[in-house]
Amino acid sequence: MEQALWFASRATGLVALLLLTGTVVLGCSHAGRAGGGRLLPRFALHAVHRNLSLLTLLFVAVHVSSAIVDPYAGLRWIDAVVPFVSSYHPLWLGVGTIAGDLLVATILTSLVRTRLPHRAWRALHLATYALWPVAVVHGWGIGGEDRGLLWVIGLEIACGAAVAAALARRLLTRHPDGEARRAADQETWQVGS
Repeated sequence: MEQALWFASRATGLVALLLLTGTVVLGCSHAGRAGGGRLLPRFALHAVHRNLSLLTLLFVAVHVSSAIVDPYAGLRWIDAVVPFVSSYHPLWLGVGTIAGDLLVATILTSLVRTRLPHRAWRALHLATYALWPVAVVHGWGIGGEDRGLLWVIGLEIACGAAVAAALARRLLTRHPDGEARRAADQETWQVGS
């Protein structure tokens, strides 16, 4: 049973990385106004992004739960919420906890987005650009023997390339809506100063 829990934790962690990568790529595409046209309308891109993020959360929950239930590491539920309190690999587990906390905060605030000031929601949502690399660092640090497997290395490289390409496209894409929003933000900052 313990070996099954270990496999479940490792497998769901890797699947969560794939799902998180997809979420980031779709989020960059949606924010950069890359959606639209015949391929995928923007509303559909937004819906897939939202649902993929919820699926990511589900896999992270199974990843964390199976690691806690597995008696090998002696993890506690508090270790999944409060960073750096675990006695088992406190640094790497703490980094994973930060990624998990960021994921939960992002999803919760997105679910109540219409009740939050846009600027507050946007600031937190932009902070999620740190979520992906923090999750990857967690996997590198605590990955054990798995991190040396060629297929795991290939998977991480492919995920990194996808995120880098999506982020580059996001930063290089200019859309009239985004330009107007940036101008309004600039004006707000100048008036408030």
